Amino acid sequence: MRNLNRYKILQKPWLPYVAPFVLFLLLTEPGRFFPAAVPYLYIAKTFLVGTLIWFWRHSYAADFTGGLTFSELLTSIGCGLLVLVLWIVPEGYLFQLEQKSVFDPQGLGQSQAAVIGWISIRLLGAALIVPIMEELFWRSFLMRYLIEPDDFRSVPMGAFTWLSVAGVAIFFGLEHNRLVVGVIAGLLYGLLLIRQKKLTGVIRAHMVTNLGLGVYVVSTGSWWFW
Repeated sequence: MRNLNRYKILQKPWLPYVAPFVLFLLLTEPGRFFPAAVPYLYIAKTFLVGTLIWFWRHSYAADFTGGLTFSELLTSIGCGLLVLVLWIVPEGYLFQLEQKSVFDPQGLGQSQAAVIGWISIRLLGAALIVPIMEELFWRSFLMRYLIEPDDFRSVPMGAFTWLSVAGVAIFFGLEHNRLVVGVIAGLLYGLLLIRQKKLTGVIRAHMVTNLGLGVYVVSTGSWWFW
């Protein structure tokens, strides 16, 4: 049975990259119509998407070859911090798409434990699950798929074409309601991958951005960023 499952994945090598991303979106959209369900939807998608990534972890083995040097790690951290600053500072000055939902965890009720629990899961999802899921989809799969649709895995990590870099950056921006800074962030992450040729570096940068944003949101109460 295990060999049969592996054979099916080989016939659809895009599935482990696309399915977690699509599942995350499918569990995000209902929050627009049912705001009260937002915390429960986020808990569900964090654990379900994390489970999918773990289940398909062997499919991503070739994407994570080679560790980061100290210089590359510093570059990744710097890129992540730059995106974080660009995400926060222009707030209110640049065009934004309609906000899907804004959830204030203080509205969960009188239980402080529930608030702390939800914030903890939100930080876990934003700083760990989302960077891995999004970078596997955007930079590992789609950037290479736009270069060679028939066999994206044959394309070296960090290969450059204008279509792949610009196209992914634009779609990445459209995924977020902060369209302009989303496109800029997509370009910076894409350029980092082109420079380092290592998906690990981009994931680290994305983790720094999301963790930093989470700390900012919790410490200032700026829940609209979430």
